Amino acid sequence: MLNRNKNLLVHTTILYFCIHMKEKTSPYCHCLYYSANALSRLITKISDEEFAATGLTSSSAFIMMTVNNHPGISPKEISEIMLLTPSTVTRLLDKLAHSGLLTREQKGKNIFISPTPSGRELHQKIKDSWKRLYERYTSVIGEDQARKLTALLTEAYAKLS
Repeated sequence: MLNRNKNLLVHTTILYFCIHMKEKTSPYCHCLYYSANALSRLITKISDEEFAATGLTSSSAFIMMTVNNHPGISPKEISEIMLLTPSTVTRLLDKLAHSGLLTREQKGKNIFISPTPSGRELHQKIKDSWKRLYERYTSVIGEDQARKLTALLTEAYAKLS
């Protein structure tokens, strides 16, 4: 029964997404790969618009939230929290360090990342942007649908990885 309900929710979510696409319905909208990528492109565009007020991309803003919430965190831990490859995290950390928002401290073989005063000052602005992002997409798809979709995507990621 539980699997049947999950399958129904997955199909309902995909159908909802396909019906509400602004462009013509694609013959591929019933494909998880296609739908997930289309949604990813759209939510990234919306997210980058909301985080633009911080001067950061969405990914950099989430890195900064993670570092502000866990000063002294290692790049490996950031990678695990954010579900990003270590090379992607390194690239983002390089940009943020170059912008003066975080520091790297090496102790032996380990590297620890902490926010600078400028990085800490940006924290509230980042959180406000995240809140606006949430309000923006929930105003369209609803809070309940957003929670369900997020849970389904998280579960699918866990099963596929």
